[in-house]
Amino acid sequence: MARMPPESIHAPWRIGYIRSLSKADEGCFICDAVAAQTPEQQRDRLVLWSSAQSIVVINRYPYTNGHLLIAPKAHKAELDDLCEAELFDLQTQTVAAMRLLKLAMSPQGFNIGINIGRCAGAGLPGHVHQHIVPRWGGDTNFMHVVGEVQVVPQAMSRLWEELKQALSDE
Repeated sequence: MARMPPESIHAPWRIGYIRSLSKADEGCFICDAVAAQTPEQQRDRLVLWSSAQSIVVINRYPYTNGHLLIAPKAHKAELDDLCEAELFDLQTQTVAAMRLLKLAMSPQGFNIGINIGRCAGAGLPGHVHQHIVPRWGGDTNFMHVVGEVQVVPQAMSRLWEELKQALSDE
């Protein structure tokens, strides 16, 4: 029996990430988000909110829908570079982000983690940040297993709108 060629799945948003890897030393998307002043700039950079010490943004290249990043505003590479106030606020904003995701998306669990250094998976090794990935029972599927493809079921712009609405409803 003749084998049919595999169908292609297009994820055009991934090319931005792939191209950004070669430009990793040319800037910092977190610092760009911190510098965003207008509502339009904040939306373009997917900023949900910031505190005195930290910023919370939607991950432009998510593992799954609702994947957020919490980072200190200061451009620091390591956890031990952070002062006590920055460390405390990083965790305070992580809890607030989890609360928001529970309200807006009803996840059944979370993966939370920090990748320090490129060899550990850090896409931006110069600016430490914490990942919050909401999870649901059965949310893993064959796509990643057979094709190393992630399927993200919602546009970043729509997620940003939903999370901002949930923030205003609190």
